[in-house]
Amino acid sequence: MPHFTCNMGETGQPFPHFWEHTVGSGYAPLALRADWQAQLKQCHHELGFRHVRFHGILHDDIGTLITHAGELLYSFFNADQIMDFLLSIGMRPFVELSFMPWTLASGNKTVFSYRGNVTPPKDYEAWATLIRKLVEHWVERYGLQEARHWYFEVWNEPNLHHFWTGSQADYFNLYRHTVNAIKGIDESLVVGGPATAQNEWIAEFLEFCQHNQLPADFVSTHYYPTDAFGKIGSDTETQLANAPPGVMCDRAQEAHRHAGGRPLFYTEWNVSSNPRHDLHDKSFAAAFATRILMNLDDLVQGYSFWTFSDIFTENYFPSIPFHGGFGLLNLHGIAKPVYRAFELLHRLGDERLEVDGSHETVDTWVIRGKNSAIILIINHAQPRHEIQTEQVGIHLLHAPEPEQVMIERIDEDHANPRRLWVEMGEPKYPTPSQVQQLQDASRLAAEPHSWQYEQQTLQLDCQIPPQGVAAITVRFRPQP
Repeated sequence: MPHFTCNMGETGQPFPHFWEHTVGSGYAPLALRADWQAQLKQCHHELGFRHVRFHGILHDDIGTLITHAGELLYSFFNADQIMDFLLSIGMRPFVELSFMPWTLASGNKTVFSYRGNVTPPKDYEAWATLIRKLVEHWVERYGLQEARHWYFEVWNEPNLHHFWTGSQADYFNLYRHTVNAIKGIDESLVVGGPATAQNEWIAEFLEFCQHNQLPADFVSTHYYPTDAFGKIGSDTETQLANAPPGVMCDRAQEAHRHAGGRPLFYTEWNVSSNPRHDLHDKSFAAAFATRILMNLDDLVQGYSFWTFSDIFTENYFPSIPFHGGFGLLNLHGIAKPVYRAFELLHRLGDERLEVDGSHETVDTWVIRGKNSAIILIINHAQPRHEIQTEQVGIHLLHAPEPEQVMIERIDEDHANPRRLWVEMGEPKYPTPSQVQQLQDASRLAAEPHSWQYEQQTLQLDCQIPPQGVAAITVRFRPQP
């Protein structure tokens, strides 16, 4: 039986909610859909996300720059509709400057079903003109004070041929023209990169910027636990089985060292890089995501989950309600277990206390808020690793007298709408009544939890099933 102890008489460490800085989406035109907007508004309200990042703001489907009758036409109407909506709900963009407008493209290589052009510009000065005109327009429309809170990230994963057919030097040239165009409008606008996959190019990027006296206000990169684990073509479970438990923390430490004090943003991550895997819809994702996030608080300024919704079109637009998509919410806006994990995390306070004790699969954290504390517990292991239900003992020393103790759970039997969907016979197009039932099955349920208090020590026991998450909220009696 794993035991954990926390001395509440000690002062803890600040606990910033860095994962709430930004959340990912898929493709810019999706932001014009009513259901996408409703889901993002919900995520902002319930999970606290403040920025959103997506591909393709420069894509021809947005119409930012096209050629008509031999004339360059700049049109920012659709882009403005997106930004207007974000600001209307209290959010802001993390602007990924991609993909290449066809009229500027040097080739015809594309990515995804919407054919985002991934070739360098045939004229870098023309690219710089586009960036300058667009950002100038936004500064004029929204004001410099507002635009200073936006982040401008140059491209997406240029280290992968999938997303950039040019060389590293070509990307650095793109960054040079982009940052000079934006900083030429106002030096306080925030620009960074290299937006690479797998932590790559960070040191080279910063060396290039230093050598050429170019600003880099932040460093951004991506990492998924499945990156580089297992042979090419390996299935997702094999990749996860081979991934060390602390790989995401290890990679963040590596990037943090390279960043040299600059703000570090992971602008994409998830529990796997597979856009269609049922683990994304199960409590596995909730437990694993919680473990990842609870170990990064002093390393990153932002950690953007990819993505908030299954309204997602990179390969094709799915219709099956639970198809293993990246989203926190499914197509119908039904919260998956990982969404509920983010909901629990959002409720955490801002002071993290030290916890003594260890176990191979169980992790426990204590976060203090105003006149309360939340004990967060997970029981997680990667696929094919041994895991079983665990009875966890917790002692809070020098604790005030409790007034109320409640527990909320995420596991196979709690906050698990996929299970009900399977029991329904896996309807491909659930009726409104079935959607409501699935919504109800997805909710967290707070229940009273037993406790003992003696000599300023609070004792709790909690049973945690495999791939389970539990949050025990202790409200203390007001102190004189």
